[in-house]
Amino acid sequence: MIPWFDELEVQAMAEYMNSGNFLTEFTQTHKFEDLLAEVCGSKHVIVVSNGTVSLWMMLQALGIGPGDSVIVPNYTMIATANAVKAAGAEVIFCDVEIETLCLDFEDIKLKIRTNTKAIFFVSANGRSPTYNIQDLKTFCDNNSVVLLEDAAQSLGSFYPNGKHIGTVGLMGSLSFSVPKIITTGQGGAILTDDDNLAKSLRKLKDFGRSSGGNDIHDTFGLNFKFTDLQATIGIVQVGKLQNRIELKRSMYQSYREHLNSVIEINFFDHDLSYTTPWFVDCLVRKRSELVKHLADNKISTRLMYPPVSKQKAFNAEGNHPVSQKIGAEGLWLPSFTQISKDQITRICMLIKDFYQKA
Repeated sequence: MIPWFDELEVQAMAEYMNSGNFLTEFTQTHKFEDLLAEVCGSKHVIVVSNGTVSLWMMLQALGIGPGDSVIVPNYTMIATANAVKAAGAEVIFCDVEIETLCLDFEDIKLKIRTNTKAIFFVSANGRSPTYNIQDLKTFCDNNSVVLLEDAAQSLGSFYPNGKHIGTVGLMGSLSFSVPKIITTGQGGAILTDDDNLAKSLRKLKDFGRSSGGNDIHDTFGLNFKFTDLQATIGIVQVGKLQNRIELKRSMYQSYREHLNSVIEINFFDHDLSYTTPWFVDCLVRKRSELVKHLADNKISTRLMYPPVSKQKAFNAEGNHPVSQKIGAEGLWLPSFTQISKDQITRICMLIKDFYQKA
């Protein structure tokens, strides 16, 4: 992935730096939040310093901690599980669907416990699960469990019911780190329609202050504020989002068209009418050899996430065949938004050539 900036960001930053503002979170940040709320259809958007912080804050706002457990997919970026660990709760790893890499509903039913307080649904690469997300929400409600969404990879993606991913659960999280479809370098956001939670989250990220600009602290809080510098870039990036959505979908289609006949590669299906692929992800045979072949031709790839439960940071017991398969065979192909069709053609020709000779 390569971040994509041009003269519009340069001009916006120059104008802001010449405006005499204080750089800290203020009017530009509020404007960025309002734009995101409009894109996502969320009543409240609270931007914070990064996506991992946003996950921890959601748990903190609900009082989830020691003695509680939270279900997390075993295929995810480790930040999802780390946030639960940082909150002091127990991570319960659940396997994912082979079709979508979203949480396996049937495995959730087997893993839920009496002390389970929340389920972190991760929309892998902007995909929806094979089941209706509203059915998972109903299941959570019936079991007194809170549905939270880690939608870090899903800005610009929607569920089949028309709701933006990240807005079905009580709270959802976005990320604006460098690889994402829009970036502010670092940064995250929490989406919610709950007025009281929004108020608590704004205090939590600002030392628990009763309101801005004073030193009266009503509750516990830390410093996870955004900056107007980041927001200035983010505002410009949001203006480019729709074009990037189309480019991401075109990129995915091009890879599929070139490689559909290669039986050694299996893509995960995307319904491009509502999904925006973040990365081009696939299962490949002879992965290490293919990666070397592409690297020898100056093509960078990246291995997909290994099972979190098998990472040294957790080393948890349990059998999770799908996430283990992804860890052994999953590969991300070059997916930067500005990739050209000629570049995709060359990459695909190299892949075809590898398998023809393998």
